[in-house]
Amino acid sequence: MLLRNGLVAGEKGTMRADVRIEGEIIAEISEVGASLLPLESELAIDAEGLLILPGGVDAFTHMDSCVRRCDDGFYTETIAAACGGTTTILNHTACEICGGPIHSQIELYRHLAEGKAVVDYGFHGAIGRVDNAVFEEITELANEGVTSHKFDLTCDRGISDIDALRLMEFASKLGVMLMVHAENDAMTAYLQEKYLAEGKTKPIYQTRSRPPESEAEAVYRMAVFAAAAGDAPLYFSSVSCGSALDHIRAARAGGQKNLFVETCPQYLLLDESLYLSDDGLKYTMNPPLRCDKERQSLWDGLRSNEVDVISTGHRPISYLSEKQQGKDEFTKAQPGVPGVEARIPLLFYQYTAGRLSIGKLVKLCCAEPARLFGIYPQKGVIAVGSDADLVLVDPSIRRVLTHSQLHENTDYTPYEGIPLSGLPVMTISRGEIIVKDGQFIGEKGRGRFLKRELTLRKELS
Repeated sequence: MLLRNGLVAGEKGTMRADVRIEGEIIAEISEVGASLLPLESELAIDAEGLLILPGGVDAFTHMDSCVRRCDDGFYTETIAAACGGTTTILNHTACEICGGPIHSQIELYRHLAEGKAVVDYGFHGAIGRVDNAVFEEITELANEGVTSHKFDLTCDRGISDIDALRLMEFASKLGVMLMVHAENDAMTAYLQEKYLAEGKTKPIYQTRSRPPESEAEAVYRMAVFAAAAGDAPLYFSSVSCGSALDHIRAARAGGQKNLFVETCPQYLLLDESLYLSDDGLKYTMNPPLRCDKERQSLWDGLRSNEVDVISTGHRPISYLSEKQQGKDEFTKAQPGVPGVEARIPLLFYQYTAGRLSIGKLVKLCCAEPARLFGIYPQKGVIAVGSDADLVLVDPSIRRVLTHSQLHENTDYTPYEGIPLSGLPVMTISRGEIIVKDGQFIGEKGRGRFLKRELTLRKELS
């Protein structure tokens, strides 16, 4: 395959170039002004007027979650990913099995994905306890290509401060990436009980019971623990507020080099006023949406390179069933929102509106997640020798985003009515066109499990 006359996007900007694909790999990229000629039997695609981006890497999804498990979960949701320009996902295993053997989690999710997923995939282990058996599993799994694990501080699956510190010390030696959902469990539990006792049950109390102070305190505490554990690698998932980002900024200024920040489109584009709407339950998530001031602080951090990754936390929750469980009590609404298909179109609009450079978009959505999670330069970059994962975006398309356009297996999108400027018109995964003009044309089950590298290895003491 030969892509001709396209504007190829990378972290440093764009260049007019031709891209030759042989098999599954990028074989050649033309120099500026030096066109490649099609070879015999080579499919030539005219990309004039289109931007060619690396296939998106969504570093945090919840495909086939424990809430809505179905026979084709990975099939339908990875089709949605592909249609939105994402060619690689890293999926969190279900909370219902957190605390059990990590190998069992990975085996279950590999079984759920194999024969169904249409894009390449990897998994994060879920840690609900910390002991020597868990350390042995983490070491074994690193050799098997599972090099990241997530832990929580809240709910019945949260781990203690002591266990968090022990885990970080171990990860610091091995070079495994730890991910944390950072909210203060005691503060959240107290405020939820307080508001419910006062009869305050509406969705707005989702955010008032999980205030920015709860997140900021937990982020600060985990950053301090990471420093005490020898600058342990720690990735803060779903950072929703500037006040949390302030603590990470200070820790980095103090010399910590292995703290990483992920945020999501919902925290950049939506705010807590939506909880006051008639359908406010649609937006229940943890952490919750924040006020406009906190949202703008995230944008400031993004522009100043203090945010490393934009993922989605995609969870195909149904508004008419799972969300409605909270109609009489906000704590009972299943948290999470869909978004894997909308991520790149939403951020491409921010690029066309001048809020985000194309280089920054590529870094946040493609290159940096691939680097941090051990699949770069196989993924996340348009380079000779890399997988031919490419997305062709037509910047001339204007559209308002609606649920009816999407392929996600849910009954709503939190981004209904947001304008778009530019949409993916072709997705190529490992040299195969799998989406064309918004329609999936690939084969079920073509996605592959990714064995990832340890990218932060230190000397073992």
